[in-house]
Amino acid sequence: MNALAISLIQTALFWEDKARNLAMLEEKIMGISEKTNLVILPEMFSTGFSMKPESLAETMEGETIAWMKRVAISKKVIVTGSLIIQEDGNYYNRLIWMLPNGSFGFYDKRHLFAFAGEDQFYTAGKKRLITSVNGWKINLQICYDLRFPVWARQQTTESPEYDLIIYVANWPERRNHAWKTLLTARAIENQCYVIGVNRVGADGNQIYHSGDSMLIDPLGSVLFSNEHEEVIHHVELKKDLLNEIRSKFPFWKDADDFHILQDEQHD
Repeated sequence: MNALAISLIQTALFWEDKARNLAMLEEKIMGISEKTNLVILPEMFSTGFSMKPESLAETMEGETIAWMKRVAISKKVIVTGSLIIQEDGNYYNRLIWMLPNGSFGFYDKRHLFAFAGEDQFYTAGKKRLITSVNGWKINLQICYDLRFPVWARQQTTESPEYDLIIYVANWPERRNHAWKTLLTARAIENQCYVIGVNRVGADGNQIYHSGDSMLIDPLGSVLFSNEHEEVIHHVELKKDLLNEIRSKFPFWKDADDFHILQDEQHD
């Protein structure tokens, strides 16, 4: 119950080509020989970070959700990453948490990247998703959410709310200093592990992504980082080490107690 085995897939993506992306990712996932509980894919893994939801969006009964379910069941792992979903007349950048039994949860990206026009095409999420696996509580976030620490902040001083934050991303190389700095900050301020999984390569807008996928421990030490290359990195996190750090340095107890409030119309 104390160990969590994770596989991070840092990969190039075929621009707006679902069939090729799903075939490529399935080959990578099914080829994992290491024992793993969780496989993490980048943001919009089936299309790249596209502003064409009208032609690329799927429903929750669509082909990519079915693909995630089939792969998770076949490989007996949790598969997570985000894709473009249409629901109730809106488009969402939605992270799916697909379990090995075919059930799932989801998180809709809260902070939409207005600099690229994401807010013009997509609807912002309203609720966080903190899930559990093997005794670990995991806070699931998407790319631009990283710039907003309040949304990720541990919201209780009674005990830590979660143990790991995962960010799936399409974060450009030109702003990779912010990516690496903020991932480290989120780990230190929340006394948790942080994983950022980014893509590599140029997208259809010729924006280059250097990857820089990272694993950072609760003290801010970088345990893994890789740039420019396609890579599948495997790691096993130990809950005992996390508990030891929090016990030795109980900074979390001195944090400001707060809660994020939503307007009634957003509930």
